[in-house]
Amino acid sequence: MTNTTINNQAFLAACRREKTPYTPVWLMRQAGRYMEEYRKLRAQYGFLELCKRPELAAEITLTPVERLGVDAAILFADILLILEPMGVGLEYAAGDGPVIHRPVRSAVDVDRLKEFKVDKELSFVIETVKKARASLGGKVPLIGFAGAPFTLASYLIEGGSSRNYVHTKQLFCSDPSAWIRLMQRLSSAVAAYLNAQIAAGAQAVQLFDSWAGCLSPGDYEQFVLPHTRSTIAAITSGVPVIHFSTGTSGLLKSIRAAGGDVIGVDWRVNLDEAWQQVGYDVAIQGNLDPVALFASPKEIRSRVADVLRRASDRPGHIFNLGHGILPETPVENVVAMVEAVHELSAR
Repeated sequence: MTNTTINNQAFLAACRREKTPYTPVWLMRQAGRYMEEYRKLRAQYGFLELCKRPELAAEITLTPVERLGVDAAILFADILLILEPMGVGLEYAAGDGPVIHRPVRSAVDVDRLKEFKVDKELSFVIETVKKARASLGGKVPLIGFAGAPFTLASYLIEGGSSRNYVHTKQLFCSDPSAWIRLMQRLSSAVAAYLNAQIAAGAQAVQLFDSWAGCLSPGDYEQFVLPHTRSTIAAITSGVPVIHFSTGTSGLLKSIRAAGGDVIGVDWRVNLDEAWQQVGYDVAIQGNLDPVALFASPKEIRSRVADVLRRASDRPGHIFNLGHGILPETPVENVVAMVEAVHELSAR
């Protein structure tokens, strides 16, 4: 950072809608393939192996804090790790992304999912949280995370990424009782997982509902909202919860109704309009287009200024991208963005 000294409480204060000396910033996928340090590790280890080796996962978690000057670290893990103990055959296939070899397509499949204990089956994640928190030494807070029940259910049902979510929508329309059982099971597992991260040292958590944007408002309210709400309600009291989704500019009031201390929004909606929709009684996170980081530093600075202007200096804004950093992003542009946020928002 150039003109602003990191305040180790700025991020948590913004989550509580308190005044901060500047707008805090962190980035989704801030530990990822755009960084040379990460690429070197990936050349030696598979993705799943990195996740399961706490000393390496903690190292990856910390690297962006030093390199970028961000105001929070986010745990290096993956939203689908919680699905592996359920016995569905999770694999991270090279070039194809995650694959579920035994998709959940019926009530029988739902009932076949294995029960598991988070502290045993996902102990490597908990250990990573402990190591990362200790290594940070209070410099900045540590964010834990999990996939939201709907996004996890979609992966389970589709067997991987999807464009139209045919199998997912078919299940909740044709067998609502099986859908409810699946979502209740996922909701309980996600809450237990996040609470275990919190107990290990995570100071805030983010719930990723990355695929909720495929839903109509009515389907979201009927088939998703109650389960997201129950998940958030079961998270340890007093720990800020960021509720993030993409493609949901038409669902923001329902997203807000599902809960969260901070509502994360993507770049497809103006920040001021989004905040007005969700209400000023919650904080907001976002929302620069990740592709803007391929522009010149001058253009990046201009776009950062526009997002900050829309926040109107109101307490409770956390600067972020509207989704994760893309792998090809020049790291120097990410640094320029972080510096611009701190400089332009200094109070």
